[in-house]
Amino acid sequence: MLVALSILVFAGVDLLPGDPVTSRLGISATPEQAAALRARLGLDRPLPVRYADWVSGLFGGNLGTSVSGRPVTELLSDRVGNSALLAGLAVLLLAPLSLGLGLWAAWRRGRAVDKTISAGSLLLVSVPEFVVAGGLVLLFAVTLRWFPAVSLLPAGASPLAYPEVLVLPVASLVLAGSAYAVRVIRGAAAQTLSGPQAEFLRLNGVRWPVLARRLVVPAVLPVAVQVWLVTGVALVGGAVLVEKVFGYPGIGELLVSSVQTGDLPVVQAVVLVLGALMLLALLLADFAVVLLTPRLRTGGAR
Repeated sequence: MLVALSILVFAGVDLLPGDPVTSRLGISATPEQAAALRARLGLDRPLPVRYADWVSGLFGGNLGTSVSGRPVTELLSDRVGNSALLAGLAVLLLAPLSLGLGLWAAWRRGRAVDKTISAGSLLLVSVPEFVVAGGLVLLFAVTLRWFPAVSLLPAGASPLAYPEVLVLPVASLVLAGSAYAVRVIRGAAAQTLSGPQAEFLRLNGVRWPVLARRLVVPAVLPVAVQVWLVTGVALVGGAVLVEKVFGYPGIGELLVSSVQTGDLPVVQAVVLVLGALMLLALLLADFAVVLLTPRLRTGGAR
């Protein structure tokens, strides 16, 4: 999968509209200047040759060199950490929030609470992340003035040293990511509550807290962990526009600016890293299902 992903990433980025040479030199550049820059960037060589050089560099930990002359690994070092911090904080808040709302909606299925939570999550799923981010800026930064509208940081500073710049970006990702998780958890919990085992426990006087702890949460947890792992990586990639809205110094802001300037090595590296992280999350999610489902560990599924 990684090999196929690397081919798709390299070829797909190369087919992006626009010319990186024209983006760097402008439309007034002479043919000689364009040819010289194209040769310096290696763009005058066939695509298979460039791909082979790129892959050989990947095995050595070399993601290439940016058009600016800096190594791509150097550009990504701080940015990946900032985006991982943003996604990690969002998942830490998203997990208990989605689990609680999903279980509550399932327990009150068909009632006003369930309809309200389901409608709200469906609305948030339908709205792009940057729209949610813009709404939070208008409410909490422009109107109420509680938090800064732009997540500006001094050079080399950690976002944890300025927690106020994290509030709105994290809130945007939590709202965007929890909507899907709530719907999945609600569906799994409702299916469990409709089963004969849950009916037997209710008829024997078992109340909701005990029922949830003994039956519903163990049944829902494998699905929930899968959703949280995949959502966590998706938030790193989905934070592209959110980071651009807030000016947050993460991988998303770097990706957008690199696409605009035609910095192909940076775009290829960022997309490959995000794709590899998603494959790793899917693999860990499969392991989590086996570990959290006793009948799969003991071979009972056969």
